[in-house]
Amino acid sequence: MNAERDLAPLAPSVVRALNDKLYEKRKVAALEIEKLVREFVSQNNTSQIKHVIQILSQEFALSQHPHSRKGGLIGLAACSIALGKDSGLYLKELIEPVLTCFNDADSRLRYYACEALYNIVKVARGSVLPHFNVLFDGLSKLAADPDPNVKSGSELLDRLLKDIVTESNQFDLVSFIPLLRERIYSNNQYARQFIISWILVLESVPDINLLDYLPEILDGLFQILGDNSKEIRKMCEVALGEFLKEIKKNPSSVKFAEMANILVIHCQAADDLIQLTAMCWMREFIQLAGRVMLPYSSGILTAVLPCLSYDDRKKNIKEVANVCNQSLMKLVIPEDDEVDEAKLMTLLAEPTLEESLSRPEAASTRCEETMENELKRAPNQPFFQCSSEKIQVTLNLDGIVQVLDCHLHDTSIGMMTRIAVLKWLYHLYIKTPRKMFRHTDSLFPILLRTLSDESDEVILKDLEVLAEIASSPAGQTEGHEPADSSDVRPSPVELHVPNRAGQLSSSGTKGLECSPSTPTMNSYFYKFMINLLKRFSSERKLLEARGAFIIRQLCLLLNAENIFHSMADILLREEDLKFASTMVHTLNTILLTSSELFQLRNQLKDLRTPESRNLFCCLYRSWCHNPVTTVSLCFLTQNYKHAYDLIQKFGDLEVTVDFLTEVDKLVQLIECPIFTYLRLQLLDVKNNPYLIKALYGLLMLLPQSSAFQLLSHRLQCVPNPELMQTADSTKPSTSFKRMTAPNIDYTELLQHFEKVQNKHLEARHQRAGRAEQLDRRVVL
Repeated sequence: MNAERDLAPLAPSVVRALNDKLYEKRKVAALEIEKLVREFVSQNNTSQIKHVIQILSQEFALSQHPHSRKGGLIGLAACSIALGKDSGLYLKELIEPVLTCFNDADSRLRYYACEALYNIVKVARGSVLPHFNVLFDGLSKLAADPDPNVKSGSELLDRLLKDIVTESNQFDLVSFIPLLRERIYSNNQYARQFIISWILVLESVPDINLLDYLPEILDGLFQILGDNSKEIRKMCEVALGEFLKEIKKNPSSVKFAEMANILVIHCQAADDLIQLTAMCWMREFIQLAGRVMLPYSSGILTAVLPCLSYDDRKKNIKEVANVCNQSLMKLVIPEDDEVDEAKLMTLLAEPTLEESLSRPEAASTRCEETMENELKRAPNQPFFQCSSEKIQVTLNLDGIVQVLDCHLHDTSIGMMTRIAVLKWLYHLYIKTPRKMFRHTDSLFPILLRTLSDESDEVILKDLEVLAEIASSPAGQTEGHEPADSSDVRPSPVELHVPNRAGQLSSSGTKGLECSPSTPTMNSYFYKFMINLLKRFSSERKLLEARGAFIIRQLCLLLNAENIFHSMADILLREEDLKFASTMVHTLNTILLTSSELFQLRNQLKDLRTPESRNLFCCLYRSWCHNPVTTVSLCFLTQNYKHAYDLIQKFGDLEVTVDFLTEVDKLVQLIECPIFTYLRLQLLDVKNNPYLIKALYGLLMLLPQSSAFQLLSHRLQCVPNPELMQTADSTKPSTSFKRMTAPNIDYTELLQHFEKVQNKHLEARHQRAGRAEQLDRRVVL
């Protein structure tokens, strides 16, 4: 037969046996083929050897008949055994048909293919390494085979191949990595287990440096870490742990920049194990790579900041995230503020890579856009050069500020995250003030809104940021750049009490100049004060609940005199007279009762210096919005005669319940430690007649109430009523204490008080008229 003639040198009996359905007969045929090939080897007849392999491959292994394919597989294995060490010369022809059978629908045939390949690889040993990729590809498919026998056979072949790779020093890792990167994204559990097992093997071989190619497979490893199988997750944890140990041992050879964005993505994973592991890696990266990680700061913050508000169920993630946040913050240094505006420049005094790495510590659409920009960064463009050069990294401040601003706008984020955001802003204003002031106009509104936060801690940090903005020298001019020496002009909003034409008489401008002892704030200070008062005006609940707290803290963070000076100046022009009265009352209460204002009270008590008199005049004009607070200011500054004159004017005012309530509160204040000196002065009736008269004036204003009884009892303790004679009836004594301060026009101040009160009376009548009209409309 032509068929039999074409299959020569195989004997017809061998051909029939290879096609037989019985395994034993096929095995006998395989022994005959082995004997035949050995003869060809001894004769060095390579052409006949190739012809036999070709026949077994084309006519049998790739045949349409299943029994023929089985015969071809056992025959190819026999050829390999016969060839021995020379099998390496024919591996391509031996392996390819066997691998094709790995895809056969018959599980028994897949098993025989696995068995045949095992025998081929066992004989060839290290010679199969040039064909490793195709072997690995085939094995990765068998690892997920549904038949247990096939899977068992593939495991034997897998172990053999691992032993060969471990023993050899000729493994081609470069050509293998693309295949590994492709296969690592398999969703099949068995395939994943197979991949991880190989990564662990390659990682353990000293001559194979898999760390160089870690950026290629790191993302896939984190994907596998989220597998449902505990065993696979554990294997993946071990693999990642080994990589991290190697990174700590050899940080100078690690491509940190190429893996940064991968970690950023997985630090935001929903799976706790993935997130915790990625966060631990991020912590090590920041501490080992140092400023190399700075270009990825916005992405890192996007991932880390939300974790800071996790509850105890994710305590571990929260703790690691906090370390990441603190370590990243330390990387920002003052030199980052010296980068050229036109282009990104290198830092002048940056250490080399080895020096840097040897140190232990070296959400909305806008958030998504920032993340996308970070992730689009080319992975093959590292941000550092070789160790002989300086590290070229720049702080992506725009991206960082955008992320921080985004988190502040997100009302769903937790308190600790908001605090961390504000700490970052404060840190950036301290370290890079010039560059940060370019963002101040966009940040200012949200910082003001944050004052309405429910948390006192958040408000405290927010005030620290606002105080730094208001006092930083970098904010002295609108352009945030030094002014030309030929055009030096005062800031249009520099803190002072301006002389308003038509509002103040020429004699009333005394004491209104800017106090020489008061530090001049930058342009944002006055803007801050204006907007803070506007916020209090629009949110009365904020003023009632947190107003005193906010102002007291600002007095600690900034100059208290500046704050009261500027607020008094602004309130003097306030059109909402009711709010002005309420705000003045709040400021006065803070002034009289807060320990933070002790120094300012002492400054106002004696009015001995021009600065203290200037401040008194400034406060007085705004305090006139509230008659009772004006009197209390006079009591504080020991202007008793003027206080008496003011109380005399009270008879012309509209006495309301609110008015009497404030008088009641003033009486209570007089009994507090703040006014101890005032009560002691009651012992010296001769030198303080206007103090006593002023107190009696208050007593006459009060109805028969507890406050009336309190003040009445106090006045009954005055030593001798007969000494309560004014200077009109007796010759003035040269030993009198000061009743008025020099250089202050009290007549003009009294006229100003009457003018302001007339405005308030007119405003009340207008409000009453509007209310009456509204009632009429409702009735109609």
